[in-house]
Amino acid sequence: MNAPEASVEWTILGDPTRARIVRLIRDSPDGRALVGRLAEALGLRQPTVSHHMKELTARGILVRDPEGRRVWYSIDPRNAERVDALLGDDTAGERLELDLPRIVSRLAERYRGTFGRETIERYVTESHELLSASNPTTLTGSRTADFATGRLDALARWKAPHADAPEVLFVCVENAGRSQLAAGILRQLAGNRVLVRTAGSAPVSAVRTTVVTALDEIGISLGGEFPKPLTDEAVRAADVVVTMGCGDACPVYPGRRYLDWDLEDPVGKSLDTVRGIRDDIEVRVRDLLAELVSS
Repeated sequence: MNAPEASVEWTILGDPTRARIVRLIRDSPDGRALVGRLAEALGLRQPTVSHHMKELTARGILVRDPEGRRVWYSIDPRNAERVDALLGDDTAGERLELDLPRIVSRLAERYRGTFGRETIERYVTESHELLSASNPTTLTGSRTADFATGRLDALARWKAPHADAPEVLFVCVENAGRSQLAAGILRQLAGNRVLVRTAGSAPVSAVRTTVVTALDEIGISLGGEFPKPLTDEAVRAADVVVTMGCGDACPVYPGRRYLDWDLEDPVGKSLDTVRGIRDDIEVRVRDLLAELVSS
């Protein structure tokens, strides 16, 4: 039985592939779809789509409806209005999402003993303003919570460094292509041995579709990752900062290792070209990981 609306994990719709799946189901003539048809429409393999369907169902977005040997998927009717608001073009979703005091309260509980409420409120407000200015979407509210959490984690790590896993920050211009490819690959290869963050000097609203597809092909999901602005604490918390075509936008602080990877920009490129960029990045990421785990 699916969870009630209040406990649904809405951040899962921040993954572009999963948002597209739900949109296709919502917009289908009878409001339901089969995995095979979705895979064909998305240009993905059926096992990849099946994985996404499993996650969307487990988190209360979709429901399964077996019919003989076939299994149909549809949006949980209890959450259809909210899904429509989040994926639609009107402002209802934005109104639903922007409950900043509740975000502050949740984070104040999470960081009790580490940061005061005033600090958390400032970071939540600033994070919302940064996202609204750079890439406003109907998911801005949930993204604000994720972005503020990441920034507070980075701030805590910078102010109280400890000898745990090294941290790598990947930075490109839009945070929608090269940096997301590198981060996705490193997260999968390193597991919990390396902390990974991404940022952009001029972030856009969503990760490039070709990038999502190129990662899906090798079994990597973006999860709830989304383009986000480059912030000071993210750089200060990193042990290694890898820049990719963003020029001198990244501030330089002593004690950090800076690498500049000269990579082709995937913007406007074909999927075949993006695959080549992905494979080039994977070679570099594997070399970097080998250095990090051996040091």
